[in-house]
Amino acid sequence: MTTPGGLQRRLGTTDAVVIGLGSMVGAGIFAALAPAAAAAGSGLLIGLALAAVVAYCNATSSARLAARYPQSGGTYVYGRERLGEFWGYAAGWSFIVGKTASCAAMALTVGVYVWPQWAHAVAVAAVVALTAVNYAGIQKSALLTRVIVACVLAVLAAVVVIIAGSGAADPARLGLGDDVGVGGVLQAAGLLFFAFAGYARIATLGEEVRDPARTIPRAIPVALGIALVIYAVVAVAVLSVLGGSGLASAPAPLADAVAAAGAPQWQAVVRVGAAVAALGSLLALILGVSRTTLAMARDHHLPHWLAAVHPRFNVPHRAEIVVGLVVAALAAVADLRGAIGFSSFAVLLYYAIANASAWTLGARVVPAVGLAGCLLLAFSLPLASVLTGVVVVAVGAVIYGVRRR
Repeated sequence: MTTPGGLQRRLGTTDAVVIGLGSMVGAGIFAALAPAAAAAGSGLLIGLALAAVVAYCNATSSARLAARYPQSGGTYVYGRERLGEFWGYAAGWSFIVGKTASCAAMALTVGVYVWPQWAHAVAVAAVVALTAVNYAGIQKSALLTRVIVACVLAVLAAVVVIIAGSGAADPARLGLGDDVGVGGVLQAAGLLFFAFAGYARIATLGEEVRDPARTIPRAIPVALGIALVIYAVVAVAVLSVLGGSGLASAPAPLADAVAAAGAPQWQAVVRVGAAVAALGSLLALILGVSRTTLAMARDHHLPHWLAAVHPRFNVPHRAEIVVGLVVAALAAVADLRGAIGFSSFAVLLYYAIANASAWTLGARVVPAVGLAGCLLLAFSLPLASVLTGVVVVAVGAVIYGVRRR
């Protein structure tokens, strides 16, 4: 069904799970493992476990809230309804700026793997192409995401099988060394959280999900659980070949791991898989950012003309185009690792507000752990990411205050 000026509820549970997986798998495996290993060294798996705990708390809180408020916008809506207008605005602002940086990071990942010498140009082309796909309708986006996720899972399975069957894997490389420190593990967990944040796409598409009170609480934990299993298996496999220091310095970790396992002929396949995974993540990210833009434009926190819904394709077409243009501009100039750090900081603040909103619903242990975990990981990130994030969030608060006056 569709309300006037609203979106059609076309997505079922499987579609929602696949969109969440498309967001997470591309970001985590091919973009976040190396910088996390640089921070934590041989403590990478501990950082992954901490990120998973915080993500579980966030997912539980988001699922409860999404069932009660099945609208486009995610935590922007939850914060507004449970905590007040400012907190909803702060969540929406953090999500848009953080996930716009994520979009740029995923687009650059495509460029780095496909054509390193022209990475920025390839990134811009990828953004333009996927914006066109999203413009054509949510069902086409969900179908393409299914194909992408299937291809990526096949490539990851091949990587694990190749490493497990080689003689290069050494379980001793999984042990903790002298390079493990609390600060490094926390920083790695914050960077790896970038890999888990994709399930938010399910909540931000709440207005396009059928029977959202039933579908969203099912889809979010399923997508998160599948992603966690994939991350753990692949991380263990890669660490057993490269070790913590080797993984930290690897420009293309999975491709390098396959080569180290004695199968360099598979490197090209892995690179294609990485590019496809990043495309899937980028596709779902653009969907989520445009829907939050739509929700904020409806409430006049962003220009109201962005709230228009296309009469034929039933998508927020103006928001789609503007988001695509901004992401393309960032992809033309951004740095990959810097984008990941800044995105993690902003998105952790977004989920801190989600947990605070869920705390008002009762059953407060999980939201409390999630809130504390989000703030701890956010301020454990590299100093440059924290400072940039604080400045950008403060700019958003100033804009809100000026608008209110």
